[in-house]
Amino acid sequence: MQTLGISDSTPRSDSRLKNLFWPTIRTASDVDTLGSQGYWICAAVAIFAWLSSAATGHPIAGFFLLLYFYLGGVGVRQHSLYAAAAVFVMFIANTVISPGILSFFGCVLLLSVLRATFIASFWEPKETEAEMPIRLSETWGDKFVDKLPVWLWPKVRIAYYIFSVGFLALTTVGLAMIALRRHV
Repeated sequence: MQTLGISDSTPRSDSRLKNLFWPTIRTASDVDTLGSQGYWICAAVAIFAWLSSAATGHPIAGFFLLLYFYLGGVGVRQHSLYAAAAVFVMFIANTVISPGILSFFGCVLLLSVLRATFIASFWEPKETEAEMPIRLSETWGDKFVDKLPVWLWPKVRIAYYIFSVGFLALTTVGLAMIALRRHV
């Protein structure tokens, strides 16, 4: 792979854990890595939200949460700051409804994804660092993280913006109703 020029020739100096919680960007490869990492985190959050909603007897709400978080992850992979912020805000709202240690850990991870997407969207590369790595499609994981977001995001971006605003508005109304019932 290195002789073809499609792998990063310099090893990463940051550990995986540091990259997960406090990401930094030095090269275009770092931008790509953070985008794929954010995609997988959002996909895991989507599955977790769907399973927990289905377990509590709300499979339809769980499906909409799955769609919301997964499409947000597709936007994160394409470095959409709006998608990263929308996913983070919705997860905070879900954490307010049902707090827990896993929810807190998810909030920390999604805050890190928001920070990484913010850094990646405003990153100005130097001439030698500007070339993004080739997005491969050899394995199923490569196809899901590299090819699917590139194909899907331009098609669903506007619909996701509308859907996310509406879903966040409904969630806000629901939180307000819960707060009113507790104080009445």
